[in-house]
Amino acid sequence: MMRGVPAVVQSIVVLSERALLDSDAERLVALHDPERPSFRVLVPTASHRHVLATILDKLSLLELREAVDAAAGREEPDRAVAEADVAASVAALQRQGVEASGDVIDGGDPIGAVTAEVDKGADEVIVVTTPHAVEDTLHRDWASVARERLGVPVLHVYSGSSWVG
Repeated sequence: MMRGVPAVVQSIVVLSERALLDSDAERLVALHDPERPSFRVLVPTASHRHVLATILDKLSLLELREAVDAAAGREEPDRAVAEADVAASVAALQRQGVEASGDVIDGGDPIGAVTAEVDKGADEVIVVTTPHAVEDTLHRDWASVARERLGVPVLHVYSGSSWVG
């Protein structure tokens, strides 16, 4: 079922790899000013990224320590880290004066969790990640997959920057 673009955005799902920075929250809210929609933040405990793609991404950004950690399997956050990221993200959005809630996605498919939120009535999806050279270039990143599956607008922004993917 394809949904049309709503006249006013009421609810936004935010799929984020890590906690939103205050600057990220400010930018997301400003994109929808004066609408002031509610935000639902989802942070997965695992990104299900291919290890080689992760290592190549880290090396392309000259993040050598992170590349070693990815090779050793130490990159994925556990549930406690994901819960803290959700809490920090919700707090950052609430400081911007909007209604916000959040949840941790345990395992599974992050896009499946986003799809469930859209099925419940979310009007838009915003994916917040760091750059992933391999997935972004091949359009296998979360935002590209969500655009293929969902009938709502999907925006991909890079955390801590003004870059849009």
